[in-house]
Amino acid sequence: MERTALVTGGTRGIGQAITLALHAAGHRVAAIYQSNTDAARAFSDVHGIPVFQWDVSDFEACRNGINKVAEKLGPVDILVNNAGITSDAMLHRMSPEQWWRVIHTNLGSMFNMSRHVIDGMRERRFGRIVNISSINGQKGQLGQANYAAAKAGILGFTKALALESARKNVTVNAIAPGYCDTAMVAEVPPDVLKSIIDTIPVGRLGTPADVARMVAFLSEDAAGFITGATFNVNGGQYMA
Repeated sequence: MERTALVTGGTRGIGQAITLALHAAGHRVAAIYQSNTDAARAFSDVHGIPVFQWDVSDFEACRNGINKVAEKLGPVDILVNNAGITSDAMLHRMSPEQWWRVIHTNLGSMFNMSRHVIDGMRERRFGRIVNISSINGQKGQLGQANYAAAKAGILGFTKALALESARKNVTVNAIAPGYCDTAMVAEVPPDVLKSIIDTIPVGRLGTPADVARMVAFLSEDAAGFITGATFNVNGGQYMA
């Protein structure tokens, strides 16, 4: 069944793969981005998917942006909270700005986005919310106290909202990707990257498509008995 889907951080990397997977599944999809307008417009031109620009760490910007999506495509039925940033430093060198920028973007956006769609989902008695966490929110990582805290917080948020929404046929699940072959990971020095791959039992990096396929499945009507769960798409690197 065709539904309206919204993907934050939806024009690059894992988010782009999620946007394309939902589009291929027959949904009307809006891809949200914050910067790099040229790349976002090029993505839209190539794939025919509308893009919208706003800062997901801003509550009112999310309200206004979601209203624009609804006017163009219809009320949001599927929300994928994918947008995230890093600002790495060991804690004894981390600035308050580094801490709060990551917390507000990666964790605050969960509230900012979900709050503006949850009422409509409950009223229509259908909704799918998929939150993208991280393996590092489960096991921690050096130099990522801010990122790991935000990504761990997503897991608690997911479970709480799942409990609140289940009777209204609104499911809320999380995906915790491992290291995937994205531009962000490509910046890791080759020797460090090799050492990471050596710890992955399947012997390779994940791909954005690996994550996107799980999002597409959880977004289906048929996935209505799955909620409050975290899916580890990490090649066996961390087994919780």
